[in-house]
Amino acid sequence: MILKAIRVRKLYMCVIAIIIVLIIISIAILTYSTKTIQTESAAIEEGEQKKYIKWVDYNVPLEVMEKTAKLDIDSHVKEESIKFNWIELISYLATKYGGNFKSFKQVDLDSIVQKLKEGETIDNVITNHELYNYYIEAYTAILNEFIGEYEIEEYINGEKVYKKKYGIKAFLPIAKNYGFSHYDDFGNSRSYGYKRVHLGNDLMGQIGTPIIAVESGIVEACRMESIWRLESGYKKL
Repeated sequence: MILKAIRVRKLYMCVIAIIIVLIIISIAILTYSTKTIQTESAAIEEGEQKKYIKWVDYNVPLEVMEKTAKLDIDSHVKEESIKFNWIELISYLATKYGGNFKSFKQVDLDSIVQKLKEGETIDNVITNHELYNYYIEAYTAILNEFIGEYEIEEYINGEKVYKKKYGIKAFLPIAKNYGFSHYDDFGNSRSYGYKRVHLGNDLMGQIGTPIIAVESGIVEACRMESIWRLESGYKKL
């Protein structure tokens, strides 16, 4: 009986030992899988962060914007064989100057335009693709859809028709025939809680003036403070 009891006890201990080993192995596998998932998630997140431009200083001068916009619009309106894209031209110049447009020379713009007319492509001309990709992504986010095709309402023999056009698509958000005051304050120094540069352009209208939204979204909060600072938050659709 004693010998049988000892054998049963040994068998019982072996079973317990096997269960403990299996539990340890399961915990090890689970821990490894969790770490692997976390590592992969972190890698994906890090990769997304590297691709995402969090901030860019837009310092393209009006002169450069006017010249490149004219090249873009004229090439489409006149139906030239080579049609220019003003964002690509600006991004090329930004790549050439390292973002410092104080170095802008008309000859540089004329040179790239001539090369494109001769059949070259931007990709073949630029020397720093990584920097160019950065500027084209940033400037496209800012200037996209400012220039392109649109339709305008016209009347022919009393009948309303929509005529296709190509040019500047940006519009004044204040309704027609409503007065407003305005001055160019883009880039001015601002201080409200912290020092920053003003990245907007203020248009002061009267209370009740109809305003057209420049982007789609939902207004979440809006209040007028004592210092006449309108604060609003929105979710972009």
